[in-house]
Amino acid sequence: MSNEQPNSTNIPKPPKLLRPRVHGTMRGLEATSESLTFEGRFGRIFRTLPAAKFFDEDLEALAVTMTADPEKDDQGKITAEIETEIDAEENQGSVQDFGHVPVIPAGFTYLGQFIDHDLTFDPMSSLQKQNDPDQLTDFRTPRFDLDSLYGRGPDDQPYLYEDDGKHFKLGRKLTGAEKFDPNVRDLPRHKSDTSSARALIGDPRNDENVIVAQLHSTMLRFHNRMLTVLGADTPFSEIQRQVRWHYQWVVLNDFLPRIVGKKMLYSVLPHLNPENPKSIYDAKPDLRFYKWKNEPFMPVEFSVAAYRFGHSMIRPVYRLNENFGVNPPKVTDPINGRQFIFTPMDSDQGLNGFREFPSNWAIDWSLYFDMGIKEQPRTGVRRIQPSYKIDSSLVNPLALLPEFVKKNDQFQSLALRNLRRGSRMGLPSGQDVARYMGIKPIPDDKLRVGKATQEDAPENLPITEYGTSFKGKAPLWFYILAESQQVFVNDETPIRLGPVGGRIVTEVFAGLLLGDSHSYLKQSPDWTPRADFLSPDKKFGMAELIKQAKQA
Repeated sequence: MSNEQPNSTNIPKPPKLLRPRVHGTMRGLEATSESLTFEGRFGRIFRTLPAAKFFDEDLEALAVTMTADPEKDDQGKITAEIETEIDAEENQGSVQDFGHVPVIPAGFTYLGQFIDHDLTFDPMSSLQKQNDPDQLTDFRTPRFDLDSLYGRGPDDQPYLYEDDGKHFKLGRKLTGAEKFDPNVRDLPRHKSDTSSARALIGDPRNDENVIVAQLHSTMLRFHNRMLTVLGADTPFSEIQRQVRWHYQWVVLNDFLPRIVGKKMLYSVLPHLNPENPKSIYDAKPDLRFYKWKNEPFMPVEFSVAAYRFGHSMIRPVYRLNENFGVNPPKVTDPINGRQFIFTPMDSDQGLNGFREFPSNWAIDWSLYFDMGIKEQPRTGVRRIQPSYKIDSSLVNPLALLPEFVKKNDQFQSLALRNLRRGSRMGLPSGQDVARYMGIKPIPDDKLRVGKATQEDAPENLPITEYGTSFKGKAPLWFYILAESQQVFVNDETPIRLGPVGGRIVTEVFAGLLLGDSHSYLKQSPDWTPRADFLSPDKKFGMAELIKQAKQA
């Protein structure tokens, strides 16, 4: 490893990345100007901060260390010992905010992915078409508008809809989760392509894995349920508006507080604090860093670094439903009810997407969200699966992303792709961003690489052990992950985003909603979800949305 310090002349340029279908560069992102004042579809929050320079070899060493060892034995089995390791990495601490359930149930990992695809969808949305008939722009403003669901609408993409132009088409019926939902449906698929049976949906990325595919299908059913509730004569635009506003409520009041904590949420949007209820005009939003001139843009600090926290939340294996596929059930067998998230060569042992998966892989959402079903002991089948902790470690399946293994792409590791992209986009270091925000930077010796578990924490080494270019500065994505695990005490410690990552994510979410003239926060800030959709304690979150979708 070279000992010379990096500068603008001796840093080797990383090779040009391919434009992959899923984990790659978003359309328009690579064209982001390096100008400090640039603002287009993509832009920068911290425009005046210098780009952090890192040696390629240092980034490669860091990426290897950030990726965990395989979570299975030589025969590909999940053993009792490995099962214990999986439990230790779960974000399972209970907190008063959400009761005695995991801090971040596993379903929110994939809701986060669904949200990302909604914010970064490329084709002209049906909402923009309705309000910009001349369609003068090629790239829309990022919005929480579900254009990944609606695409360009029933006029331009009628194959997504039934003949009435209002109901979404649904796919085949799935089995395995009858106790929770006997009517689980797959996405509609293009049957003529027998080798893959790709999904016919607004955003093909939502077929990337079995979990996000069924989440998209649930949102299709929620739209159809809304149509039933509002009545067949309701204009399509009003159905969309109601679906979007309920979705935006979930994002702001269920997803975001779990990721950043309610204290951070209320610091940016104080009118949401129930202990000091005020209107949004009396308790004004506090956007200190995310500001725009004309329309909100997608910050590269968010899209390339802060919002990629979800990659560390991915579990290596998931239980889909209560059907284990063998008799008697064997928890150690990763089949049917318990599957690896990805397998490199797209085998039937993984939840790989872009294909017609087995029909008995229906997801029981009560294993992913708190649906109010009484939990059984940890050894039982009925248990909400927690996400993994937000820390500086990614599970091993993410070292060999299937789509890039097939292409023989040398950059198959998600950690390496994230680190290289952040460097290529000229992101500032995490320490510089912290100083800009008035937050004391974390010392080098506290920025440790590895899992936030009692077994691993003592052995985790500082980032400076993996390269001289990390001295006094760390890649922003890594810094945000390492910042989150600063609170770690033991395996029961609940972990959320820290002050830097949490502030960036909260301000961007709030800013995109406030900057969207069609969001509920802008058009009707006192709006609340339908009374008949609320839980007995008068709340509406992802669980309540799913319960309504089940009735479609």
